[in-house]
Amino acid sequence: MSNLPYKRVLLKLSGEMLAGEKKYGLDEEMMHKISLDLKEISDLGVQLAIVVGAGNIFRGLSTVGKGMERVPADHMGMMATVINAIALQDFAERVGLQTRVQSAIGVDEVAEPYIRRRAIRHLEKGRLVIFAAGTGNPYFTTDTAAALRASEIGADVLLKGTRVDGVYDKDPEKFPDAKKYDKLTFTEVIKKQLRVMDLTAFTFCQDNNVPVRVFDMTERGRLIRLLRGEDIGTLVSD
Repeated sequence: MSNLPYKRVLLKLSGEMLAGEKKYGLDEEMMHKISLDLKEISDLGVQLAIVVGAGNIFRGLSTVGKGMERVPADHMGMMATVINAIALQDFAERVGLQTRVQSAIGVDEVAEPYIRRRAIRHLEKGRLVIFAAGTGNPYFTTDTAAALRASEIGADVLLKGTRVDGVYDKDPEKFPDAKKYDKLTFTEVIKKQLRVMDLTAFTFCQDNNVPVRVFDMTERGRLIRLLRGEDIGTLVSD
């Protein structure tokens, strides 16, 4: 443990990651693969918290574009993250992890309320803590929730597990000549308008000195290699 670069980390998982190759819902194979990665991290002694998104179930902003009001749409998105959190909890416990789900909105029958001190205590006891329902407020993305929770629990780094192996100057799936960055400052990300996380989340991380590492988590074992010190993905820091 003493040789590892990070003691406590917050991992942001998008709903699309949980969907795997599917466009909607949960992919059992991907969920199991993610759970095995999480178990290996826990066995290393790293304290791990997760913020889950909901793009595999419901996208509030896209619904707003079709005529729905933003506030109820965002509330529906928060509820979708609770579904994902409970699913991830189930898969994680199947591989032997002790877990707790904490929700920013009241769903007492299925999850604890978010309480910062309690979350930190769970982490200290070696439990995986899954944060659901974003910040509990409309108009804020789960990226911003990840930045907020990382700052609150004193995470050493915010890891954003995606389907792309880092930050590029343009979409690598559309442009074969896209350039990958190994390291960036927060100022460079904002100036270049690189769409990795939303601007509010990046600014929050910058203000609270929380480095962000963006990496491809679709490959089994990449997360543990990163936490053992390999230079994987793109590091954004000051």
